[in-house]
Amino acid sequence: MSAIELNNLNIAYSSVQVVHGASLTVEEGESFALVGESGSGKSTILKAICGLNDEWTGEIKLYGEKVDPRKRADISRISQMVFQDPYGSLHPRKTVDTTLSEPLTIHGIKDNGDRVVEMLNAVGLDQRYRFRFPHQMSGGQRQRVAIARALMLKPKLMLLDEPTSALDVSVQAEILNLLKQLRKDQNLTFLLVTHDLPVVSFLCDRLAVMKKGKIVEIATRDQLAKGTFSEPYSQELYQASKHEHVA
Repeated sequence: MSAIELNNLNIAYSSVQVVHGASLTVEEGESFALVGESGSGKSTILKAICGLNDEWTGEIKLYGEKVDPRKRADISRISQMVFQDPYGSLHPRKTVDTTLSEPLTIHGIKDNGDRVVEMLNAVGLDQRYRFRFPHQMSGGQRQRVAIARALMLKPKLMLLDEPTSALDVSVQAEILNLLKQLRKDQNLTFLLVTHDLPVVSFLCDRLAVMKKGKIVEIATRDQLAKGTFSEPYSQELYQASKHEHVA
């Protein structure tokens, strides 16, 4: 079954169209990336899928069901999002326990405590972090909490918006390894937004290259490894990424 189907998706912000006719399919269990320069519409697509932007036309399907942007609660049981900035995505005055318990409370799910402990363990945080506040943790620990929060409702789909770009290089690898392990352990499907092609190579099976709100190419990890893209813009991104990491 397909986890995500986008058919002729058009998205606007304040009447300015920022995504133009995007169509793609992500299979269940796949890890798929949206890549491109800043402003290409990558994160905008994620926000439409998870219900944070309802100014779109076209069709979004999650696991065969059409998404109704007005029914955000239904969407959140299926898909959850991890944001770029672990400093901004956690409430500064709420403990980890409160942050992780909230999704369960909102959806009327009991056994909060057991689930909190389970998810802290899943992301590699021991119980001493349970009653800490965000300012008492490092950036990497905060991002682990954000990932744990996204897992609380046992979603099938994780939407990852540049999940390591705000972290120190030494911590980025830890978070990427954690995500890869969680995908395997919990049978997750990933849709990742990034501009970092080595991250795509490590974490993803396929990628869609976006330019100015349009998908210009869909490629495999093997094509990425060999640099055998068909579109000149994709080749430009590939070459720029190689030079960036050499530097």
